[in-house]
Amino acid sequence: MGFEGKQREEEGEGVMATDFFWSYTDEPHASRRRQILSQYPQIKQLFGPDPFAFLKIAMVVVLQLWTATYLHNAGWLKILIVAYFFGSFLNHNLFLAIHELSHNLAFSKPVYNRWLGIFANLPIGVPMSVTFQKYHLEHHRFQGVDGVDMDIPTLTEAHLVKNIVSKSIWVILQLFFYALRPIFIKPKPPGIWEFVNLIIQLALDAVIVHFWGWKSFGYLILSTFVGGGMHPMAGHFISEHYVFKPDQETYSYYGPLNLMTWSVGYHNEHHDFPRIAGTKLRKVREIAPEFYDNLDSYKSWSQVVHLALQRTYAFPNKSSGSKLLWIHRDGDGCVGAKLLREVKCIWVDSFECIGGFGGGVWGSVCGGRLGCGGASDSSDVDYRACAFDFL
Repeated sequence: MGFEGKQREEEGEGVMATDFFWSYTDEPHASRRRQILSQYPQIKQLFGPDPFAFLKIAMVVVLQLWTATYLHNAGWLKILIVAYFFGSFLNHNLFLAIHELSHNLAFSKPVYNRWLGIFANLPIGVPMSVTFQKYHLEHHRFQGVDGVDMDIPTLTEAHLVKNIVSKSIWVILQLFFYALRPIFIKPKPPGIWEFVNLIIQLALDAVIVHFWGWKSFGYLILSTFVGGGMHPMAGHFISEHYVFKPDQETYSYYGPLNLMTWSVGYHNEHHDFPRIAGTKLRKVREIAPEFYDNLDSYKSWSQVVHLALQRTYAFPNKSSGSKLLWIHRDGDGCVGAKLLREVKCIWVDSFECIGGFGGGVWGSVCGGRLGCGGASDSSDVDYRACAFDFL
């Protein structure tokens, strides 16, 4: 996608083609963190691990493994029902516990968090804890950077998702897209910790199958799979960074499922302060409400999934219509927002700027790239929003 931008610059500007419109807006979290800490330095007292993290993780791991052994003689329909309505919540809780541990929020020493992550990984059935940490930290450091942030869907996914049927399939399989995206976009050689994670996970899987059979193991895999697909808990994958307002790229969720998900719904607060454990993120909002109350947020992840399938979010601009947008950034100078309508890219050479982007009309800056409100400083960090039509 970065190549397309460079190719477009050589062709000139203002021509209908596959390309981007350009803006200069940094990701919001670093600047907001500085502003909040300057006004509320006491927030630093919230930094540090959750002292009860190990106990909470151990309880869920034991409960899920016991449930798997209990179902060793159950019918597959019963296993599927229990997996969807019970086991999926437990395994998704563990997935988000691993997210918490990737920020070293259980122990002060990183190696202890890594071992606990491998332990939390056990009921999930497939090794992912160590690899997740490697990619997730880049998601924070380079939020939206094209080719680096693996939380961002690809252009190929946009081409595949064209109607409600393909959207439904994509939502059901989004955990697979999430897991496989790094392999195709930015593969990394495995290290010793990946092999440790793999060996321990395969050993546990083998023990489950040997002593309790394939149904117990199948329950664990189903709990992971259904919990990451068409499921209320999986709504956070869509709600966190899928954009429906052009001046907001991260969204929080303030609903009851935060109690089961390590408060990952407080996602603006988490990206602003990743060193604060999930149990304390609500205090950030309580201390500095003026920084969060004016941001759009959700109260239902189920509604997010429904919106993604039906009409999704309106990008309030006459040029782009109603789309689901993903913010992308490119580290190579000026980049912009790719607009896809009916899975066809369009070149936008002029449209009205919207709140948060400055006033005026988008003008030509940076040679073939479009900027807003006269922002032509090439040192500015800009972003590209990769979108596909969700109508």
